Amino acid sequence: MGVAQSETVRQELRMENARSYDEWKQAAMAHDERTGAARWREVDESSRFDYRAIRRRLEEVRKLREAGDPHQLLYYLNEGIHGNMGGMGSGRLYRKAKFGTKNLVTEYIEEQAGALEQVAGADDSQIPRAEKLEFFRRASHCFGRTALMLSGAGALGPFHLGVIKALVEQDLLPNVISGSSAGALVAATIGTRRPEKLAETFKAQTITSVFAEAAEAEVDAIRGRERVGIKELRAFVEHQIPDLTFQEAFELTGRRINISVSPRELHQQSRLLNAITSPNVYIREAVLASCAIPGVFPPVTLAAKNRHGERQPYVPSRQWVDGSVTDDLPAKRLIRLYGVNHFITSQTNPIALWAIRDSQAQDDLFGRLWEINQNASREWLRATYPFAMQLTQDLYPLNLWTRMFYSIATQDYTADINILPRQRFWDPRKLLSILSEHEVSSLIGEGEAATWPRLEMIRNCTAISRTLDNILARLETEQIFAQA
Repeated sequence: MGVAQSETVRQELRMENARSYDEWKQAAMAHDERTGAARWREVDESSRFDYRAIRRRLEEVRKLREAGDPHQLLYYLNEGIHGNMGGMGSGRLYRKAKFGTKNLVTEYIEEQAGALEQVAGADDSQIPRAEKLEFFRRASHCFGRTALMLSGAGALGPFHLGVIKALVEQDLLPNVISGSSAGALVAATIGTRRPEKLAETFKAQTITSVFAEAAEAEVDAIRGRERVGIKELRAFVEHQIPDLTFQEAFELTGRRINISVSPRELHQQSRLLNAITSPNVYIREAVLASCAIPGVFPPVTLAAKNRHGERQPYVPSRQWVDGSVTDDLPAKRLIRLYGVNHFITSQTNPIALWAIRDSQAQDDLFGRLWEINQNASREWLRATYPFAMQLTQDLYPLNLWTRMFYSIATQDYTADINILPRQRFWDPRKLLSILSEHEVSSLIGEGEAATWPRLEMIRNCTAISRTLDNILARLETEQIFAQA
């Protein structure tokens, strides 16, 4: 092994063993210098995107900003703001370098964000506030926003906490968050706390101590159990999640949390609970329902707050179970509810994890064939589902298990940006067990480490939507005060 090659390997080991994002970033950039990827970032030319169109648009917006005429700039922005102009949002652009992508892409996105801020900051005598609001509301609606989807995970849920910790530290956590099963527990934990209260939730001791309190014993005394019991699960939910409705949580944090639940009955449909579809539903019962693995935990009747502020059953004739069974990643519903068109997933669902291929891995023939096979298999299963249900319609509980199998097998478990643990296979005995503080800490660290290589792609792909959201919030607040 040559000196250059050994140095490259050393940087790869530094990235793998990094304890912080800054440490990982330094190793990644050193690796890019060694491999020539740093030079690749500086050169516009590439077959991976339309670099000529991006360069032309970049020069145009720079000239308009320098001219200082907000009306010309507004007219230019009205022509359209696109997140994937010339293919610049493609994951292929993030496969060459360990850190980031073409400088041209990053510069163009930063210039677009700056142009939006320049229009927003124009004096009201130049562009009236009402005209600004109309433009930014329209631009935000057309551009769309990003959602983070947290998969079902069993005891691997702390991985999601690591992902969120890495995003929070870089101020990149999306406002729209969905979760199913263990992902619902994490989403609810994050969505019911103000930003300054989040740090405590990322500590392993916070998680393990709750189980000790729930069992009224030391963690070591209960770790021998095969799995978490319903008593421990309920105590953990009550400890971690304030007794709030979805609407109250949204008013407290401004985060749009969404929890998937599946129906116990054969002919009912799954639901996505949130401040829009079910504002008065209590989050605790929603989480318990989404975590209710069939055959392991009992189904749950949801609860809601009535007009007198009292707790009462919500649709008392129905009970709900594990949300990952039918809607692990509820992308279509998030599109309809929030105008989401870009998705990040933290994926640790042990049922699907082994078969998922990393979308940022290098293209190869095997990977493409594997993807074709998966898509073909899902379509075949969708086509045979009505026939299978017809055969088992009178055979309870076989009909329920048949529906569950098809629901799990035909779901899409990937998104635009996938954050996956390096380890794909887990000891099944651990998936419902009470983990030690060391195991929880390791999973949180694994979630952080898996997120670091994705941060620059997330930063670039969400920069415009984050800018639009921030400007809108500012302008609408100013409008309220102006009318007061």
